[in-house]
Amino acid sequence: MSVYTASTTAPVNIATLKYWGKRDKTLNLPTNSSISVTLSQKDLRTLTSAACSETFKEDRLWLNGKEESLSSERTRACLGDLKKLRSELEAADASLPKLSTYGLHIVSENNFPTAAGLASSAAGFAALVVAIAKLYKLPQDMSELSKIARKGSGSACRSLFGGYVAWEMGDQTDGEDSKAVEVAPLGHWPGMKAAILVVSDDKKDTPSTSGMQLTVATSDLFQHRIKDLVPKRFVEMKESILNKDFPTFAELTMKDSNSFHAVCLDSYPPIFYLNDTSKKIIKLIHKLNELEGEVIAAYTFDAGPNAVVYYEEKNESKVLGFLYKVFHQVEGWKKQEVPSTLNFEFDDQLYKGVSKVILTEIGPGPQETEESLVNELGLPK
Repeated sequence: MSVYTASTTAPVNIATLKYWGKRDKTLNLPTNSSISVTLSQKDLRTLTSAACSETFKEDRLWLNGKEESLSSERTRACLGDLKKLRSELEAADASLPKLSTYGLHIVSENNFPTAAGLASSAAGFAALVVAIAKLYKLPQDMSELSKIARKGSGSACRSLFGGYVAWEMGDQTDGEDSKAVEVAPLGHWPGMKAAILVVSDDKKDTPSTSGMQLTVATSDLFQHRIKDLVPKRFVEMKESILNKDFPTFAELTMKDSNSFHAVCLDSYPPIFYLNDTSKKIIKLIHKLNELEGEVIAAYTFDAGPNAVVYYEEKNESKVLGFLYKVFHQVEGWKKQEVPSTLNFEFDDQLYKGVSKVILTEIGPGPQETEESLVNELGLPK
């Protein structure tokens, strides 16, 4: 019996211009375009192995060591699209094995907590789509494949590229022009770093999907955000990345995070993703920039309380020294950081609200790997 396999790792991306709101729930078509930074897979990644064989009777999925149901419409949509593309190849070349008719075994592992607001579904669906595309030897490029990943999780489409990525919302009803494109590669502005302050490992109160629907239906501010704010910021943020203009990039990133959480708060009933610790971190970053007399750090918060702080490598000792002074008791510091010499007042109990620090940097898109999660029978190792 032949078992065909392929394995891929995929990264987490953190949006600096947020996607929030869908104009089509089934196709995951957004109400606005978005921009993100892809983070290094050394620290945050999903590894997925896909296998197929004539003897596999059905599609099966194992996530972090546990078999999961494949009943989710989103996962089925991704698998359906990939199988269709493979069957088109098989129809054009009779010598190809009929992989599209075989059952799939998909085994996936994250090296970070899932559903804690760390974009686990983005890395997960990106890895799933790229691993199966490799297994099926599909010729489509990453932008084309991003349209499939988008159906699994909107933000997953951006995890198909490294560096700086835009998800163009498109305007076609079939979603054919709603895809991810590269704004700038990793090598264009490689000095971007990120410190993630993990505020809570708990699952969030309001899942993103239902949160978005509530906001679209009830927030008055939301229309202003998608019609006036985001289209302008989309152009300005792309320019700031191409010009490597950190102060502009940082200001737009912080303002957009605030705007996103404002429309959550303006939903009825209101949605709270930030907690007291998150709010104190926001104040801290503004304090750091004020004390330095220039903008050297930017916070952003997705649909959860975790802070992602972006900074440039040249300012690493200033930014990490400042954070270390407040959070030195928290695990995750890579080397003994030197506390900042800046004098500022802070809540000396604030560190208790943060469970760990993840120090990372900008990284590449999905990578094919020899490391496999399946054995020679196509089952989890």
